[in-house]
Amino acid sequence: MRPEVAVADARTVRSAETREAIMAAAERLYAEHGLVAVSNRQISEAAGQGNVAAVGYHFGTRADLVRAIMRKHSEAIEHIRQRILDGTRGSEEVRDWVACLVRPAPEHLATLGVPSWYARFAVQVMTDPVLRAIVTDEALTREPLRETLHGLGRCLDALPAEVRAERGAMARQLITHTCAERERALAEGTSTRQPSWDDTADALTDAITGLLLAPVTPRSPAAAHSRPTIGGRP
Repeated sequence: MRPEVAVADARTVRSAETREAIMAAAERLYAEHGLVAVSNRQISEAAGQGNVAAVGYHFGTRADLVRAIMRKHSEAIEHIRQRILDGTRGSEEVRDWVACLVRPAPEHLATLGVPSWYARFAVQVMTDPVLRAIVTDEALTREPLRETLHGLGRCLDALPAEVRAERGAMARQLITHTCAERERALAEGTSTRQPSWDDTADALTDAITGLLLAPVTPRSPAAAHSRPTIGGRP
């Protein structure tokens, strides 16, 4: 191997290691303190980088860094979803499709060990309107998730579109926050509601199946117009 090639390869390896260190530090700090409270300087120092501009050099903006962290985990999660999806196709049972939606994240979290920070990091991202939109749009480009949502939607055709959308948002919050609370409890060594991530996935699947299949209370025109307003706006 020519010396210049060996040098280039070594630089590539170092760069990859630095990126991994920065992502790990950012994920932990964002999970513990929130996105707004953490600076690039803090991330660089936590990652063992003498250059405080290392985050910007390797990732660009904060949104780019968040996207890289989410993409790393999403790839693993979608690999699990693909496996579950392969055994779900053809089912007409809502619970089967809900399991395909729910189970990949807890199963991935089980592989991360204790402590982990991804679930709490994801909560921080999902509470930021701009970053949530970026992450959601990218997630919907992944074929296993798209096929899962399509399959679940077919089973819920009887629900009005606005109800499906509303309950979908509720389900997303339930998955995200339940996983984050369990991750926090494990990290702090406190008691958890479920003995394992697998049991957590079962509990979430049961709850979200019930949520999606719950009856819909009809809304009368008078009730719609009498909803509380804030600042004169509905």
